[in-house]
Amino acid sequence: MFAVLGHGVLAAFFTLGAQAATIQTVFVIAMENHNWSQPASQTSPGQILNNPAAPYINSLVTPGNPNAAQTSYASNYRNAGTGIHPSEPNYIWAEAGSNLGVSNDNDPFAASGGTNQSTTQSLSNLLQNSGQSWRSYQEDTDVNLANNQPLQKSQYTVPLGSFSGTFTNGINQYNGSNQYNYAAKHNPEVFFSSTNGGNDKTASNPLAQNYAPLQQLATDLANNTVAQYNWITPNQYNDMHSALTGGFTYHGVHYTGDQADIAQGDNFLSILVPQIMASQAYQNNGAILIWWDETEGGDDASRTLGEIVISPLAKGNAYTNNILYTHSSDLRTMQEIYGVGPCVQDSCNATDLSDLFRPGSIPLAIAAVPESSTLSALALGLAALSYIAVIRRRRLA
Repeated sequence: MFAVLGHGVLAAFFTLGAQAATIQTVFVIAMENHNWSQPASQTSPGQILNNPAAPYINSLVTPGNPNAAQTSYASNYRNAGTGIHPSEPNYIWAEAGSNLGVSNDNDPFAASGGTNQSTTQSLSNLLQNSGQSWRSYQEDTDVNLANNQPLQKSQYTVPLGSFSGTFTNGINQYNGSNQYNYAAKHNPEVFFSSTNGGNDKTASNPLAQNYAPLQQLATDLANNTVAQYNWITPNQYNDMHSALTGGFTYHGVHYTGDQADIAQGDNFLSILVPQIMASQAYQNNGAILIWWDETEGGDDASRTLGEIVISPLAKGNAYTNNILYTHSSDLRTMQEIYGVGPCVQDSCNATDLSDLFRPGSIPLAIAAVPESSTLSALALGLAALSYIAVIRRRRLA
């Protein structure tokens, strides 16, 4: 077993009193079912890098492009593990550092083979136990299906079941269609007893306020009422999973099939990302992580996943590296940012994302120490505090 040292003390220790700016608020945007790069022999689904149907995403990773000014990205981000498919195991991994034996896309509490994990060792549960806030923004949940308007917050529920259809009068604010499509398999927090509140689909579920419709996000950004950790899942038309009926016209080009999937996702990001970047939460040292769930066609090193970081604290100008990252890297990074532990499953072994950011942006905490080393950890913390006190006295002298 392990214990994570508080990030405040250790960050102060390792930055030697320099008080470097650190990441405060995180927005993860989950995308679906496309490789970042892949062998030339694989033509379907298409890769994202250099794809003409994804001009916005590619602008983020083009040095010199204004959209890339605060962007870094990974060039060697791989599937969480061999055979970790389909989608749901990867979303569970994002919370727990493992697929926990799940290899299906079943809704939680489904009558046949429902997926519900009893472990309390998940990122969002660790956050809530430490008094830090998290929220899952899911497109098309908790809205009026007649007009696509968010319900009152008192009416929020935990979206345990998947659903799809068409709005009676409303249209999607991103793609202009009247289609909706929520998939629980793309909502990681909903698979854990400690963060789903149990098999309760009513507004009385004690965790209901942690789930909000994506249609509410613009208001929360404007009011600066987003959580400290925000997981965002578009519906299956906006996350590159499914093509709209009739395809999608983007920048004057009509796409169908897989290219429509990509264009719809690129269009979604081109609207949502600037909206987040304009918010106080982002500008106060926030970070956006654009994340893809799984590789397609194989899990070998020839197929990589997209992982794009946007932040005032990113190295920026489309900085990249060849460090091996997986979903465990994101999880470890979140645990370091928020100072929560113990380290979870494979996150104990992963390389964090700190190289994509300016030095000191992610607290240089020791991610995990054996519990038997509690006294050593305490001694280190006291030493850090003592050192900081000396530095402060020198500054006042």
